[in-house]
Amino acid sequence: MLLKVFLLHCATLLVMPQITLKTAFHTLKKSYKPPRTFLNYTTPFQLLVATLLSAQCTDAMVNKVTQELFKKYPGPKDFTKLTQAKLEKEIHSTGFFRTKAKHVLALSHILIQKYSSEVPRTMDELTALPGIGRKTACIILYAAFGKSEGIAVDTHVLRLARRLGLTKQSDPKRVEQDLMKALPRTHWGELTPLMISHGRAVCVARNRRCSACLFQQDCPSSLVMRKKDRAKR
Repeated sequence: MLLKVFLLHCATLLVMPQITLKTAFHTLKKSYKPPRTFLNYTTPFQLLVATLLSAQCTDAMVNKVTQELFKKYPGPKDFTKLTQAKLEKEIHSTGFFRTKAKHVLALSHILIQKYSSEVPRTMDELTALPGIGRKTACIILYAAFGKSEGIAVDTHVLRLARRLGLTKQSDPKRVEQDLMKALPRTHWGELTPLMISHGRAVCVARNRRCSACLFQQDCPSSLVMRKKDRAKR
């Protein structure tokens, strides 16, 4: 009898409440008030360029580079006057500058020729532009136009989704599918900046600060509850 009680007690300790994405979303929304994007911009075109430059680069560095870049070249016509070498020099600090410069110049020409210098507002049109993938398009559509067409899964979103047990996937596209199924479309755009905020403040990549986490009791990766890190593949 005592053994049975002991085993039941151990089983209770091992079972943790499952966090739903809806619960996580509303909890994060009460604690963080992030902007639609952490990139600085004035026009949709500038956001397009800034988001492209943010690949494999921090938002802080991109904002530092674009602060001067957009003063000199505010629109697509201004960029088309640049040589590849000149633009590479301007954006060198963002990394992968040759490929990024090539894409920025190419899409600037396309926007002028095909869209009268305006940024298109559909997923298909955006992802057809050079260097613009689904994640980038999601950010642009939500931040610039208020459209929730998907969930941008960056490193923070991927890490939190896995740690919170919201997905078992490691491929960003599959993670996005899991998250979209679990959250109403009206909240898709908001989710990314909320998860980024928590990922930067508490649920960091190394030495996660579980003792300060909103989900410390329920998270299946909680150090407080002596759980392993589910973000690790």
